[in-house]
Amino acid sequence: MSSKSKRITLKEAAEIIRDGTLLTFSGFTIWRRPCALVLELIRQKRRNLHLVEVNGGPHSEFLIGAGCVDVWESCWIGHELYGKYGANLSRKVKNKEIICEDYSHAEMGFRFLAAASGMPFLPTQTSLGTDIHNPEYDMLGRAGLRNGKNPKIARKKYETMQDPFFGDGEHVLVPAARVDVAVLSVQQVGEEGTVRIGGQFFTDPEICRAADTTIVVAEEIVPEETLRREPRLNDIPGFQVDHIVECAYGAHPTGMFGHYDVDGDFIRNFYMQTRTQEGFDEFAREWIFGTDHDAYLSKLGVARLLNLQANRALNFSTRVKRGHK
Repeated sequence: MSSKSKRITLKEAAEIIRDGTLLTFSGFTIWRRPCALVLELIRQKRRNLHLVEVNGGPHSEFLIGAGCVDVWESCWIGHELYGKYGANLSRKVKNKEIICEDYSHAEMGFRFLAAASGMPFLPTQTSLGTDIHNPEYDMLGRAGLRNGKNPKIARKKYETMQDPFFGDGEHVLVPAARVDVAVLSVQQVGEEGTVRIGGQFFTDPEICRAADTTIVVAEEIVPEETLRREPRLNDIPGFQVDHIVECAYGAHPTGMFGHYDVDGDFIRNFYMQTRTQEGFDEFAREWIFGTDHDAYLSKLGVARLLNLQANRALNFSTRVKRGHK
């Protein structure tokens, strides 16, 4: 066991992510997003962030609405059935306050796989024939950011080539998604950083390897020996994790499979309230500024959290009503 502990606080984790950081997150849409750390970044007034994500969600909308993000690279943003699109990103793009670089969902997955594999790019035929590959919509290029000054920003959005091996036609080469920091929200992490994810792990193993620094925010930190009893259930080895944070309900309002459901009412209200900047600012005053994570949970209340809590045998809440108008 390493003599140096990887355990840090939520506040210390946010301090690692400096202005201008290229950043990515775990999870998928409304599941396992590190929202507690995202809200702490907003409290610390982080600026000029560059988000590179397989897809966005409430956590992205928090940061974008708060003015923390200058560049967003991804394929989609929204709240699934609780709000179909990202109103904050839409507003910022319309007002020319943010650069939005569009790739397809598959291409974003390939980009992180390339970075995780130590490759500069990967070939794909997804999205051929779409305006994603129209040079007019290379937004980072139009902003002059593909000039080589930042070694993590590719000098081209894509390149094309003919398959030289099997004659299978044109392929698109998409650049690796190399990022400074990846933040994961998971169920369990060992004292040395071994990660165990319940349910789907999405692209978490890839984004972890694609980043220079990986921070894991877990519902609970557990002894390494307990995870090693069943190593087949572990998803990420400890040597790939730099810092760990214990933070119960750290993904709220998104869900944590086996621990708590998505807080649909919270996300729906957020979506409806933050269609304007004034609405977002009001939301931030109520739920972000002047609080910390403990105060946030107190404001939610015990009854609400218990309602979301999953039945450990079924892995979902039996209290949340579903299928009702």
